[in-house]
Amino acid sequence: MRDDRAVAGPAILFLCLGNICRSPLAEGAARAAFARAGIDATLDSAGTGDWHIGHASDARAQAEARRRGIDISALRGRQLRRADFYDFNLILAADASNLRDARAIRPPDATAELRLMLDLLPGRGGEGVTDPYYGEDDGFAATWDDVDAVAAALVAEFSPSSG
Repeated sequence: MRDDRAVAGPAILFLCLGNICRSPLAEGAARAAFARAGIDATLDSAGTGDWHIGHASDARAQAEARRRGIDISALRGRQLRRADFYDFNLILAADASNLRDARAIRPPDATAELRLMLDLLPGRGGEGVTDPYYGEDDGFAATWDDVDAVAAALVAEFSPSSG
């Protein structure tokens, strides 16, 4: 069912595979960046898969966010749904596979723009945010660095002084 409500201000959904590593880190980084900038935004995260619905973010993701002064412990995994294509004006996918999966279920009259997260960073267009799930703990630091840079780019894009 289509939601016809108008989206006021930036409404951004961060998307990855399971919604327990990359997208919750991106949501946490963006929440902090938008709050520091004093910009009111609707921010959320989701996964293309359904394995982690209702689960907390990966403990290593939570630890990395905490190390950066951000608490993502309250975030819970959820799956991308059709309403997201109307409730958000921008859906940022962590990698090409997530983008492809989102495009496959995107309604023809959807209003959300779909992009890769790293397309917002100069020289990184087309790249994916590395999934740290199966790697070592230091992979979460690299993922944080990427999503934090994306959050800063979003704040710059939506800052009243940029328009």
